[in-house]
Amino acid sequence: MVVSKESSSSSRMTTYWGWFLVGIGFLVLPGFLFTAFISKLLLPSNYSLIAAIQNDRYYCYLVPLTLPVLVVAVYFHWLSMKLFKHA
Repeated sequence: MVVSKESSSSSRMTTYWGWFLVGIGFLVLPGFLFTAFISKLLLPSNYSLIAAIQNDRYYCYLVPLTLPVLVVAVYFHWLSMKLFKHA
């Protein structure tokens, strides 16, 4: 099987973008964990940005409320795959 240079270059670029997105995910995760959970355990801060993050409740509720939506989305994905497979 002959692999063209164009295919190899495309594969290399796809791998690059994949690792780039994984790296971004690894950078965003600690920021989210700090915002959602760790900042609430710290003492009140005089810095306005840290104080705003500590007083914010949006992200504390975002993850638990997203789980039921995720379950429904996975169910509909499974159902659509079953319907497609048996159509």
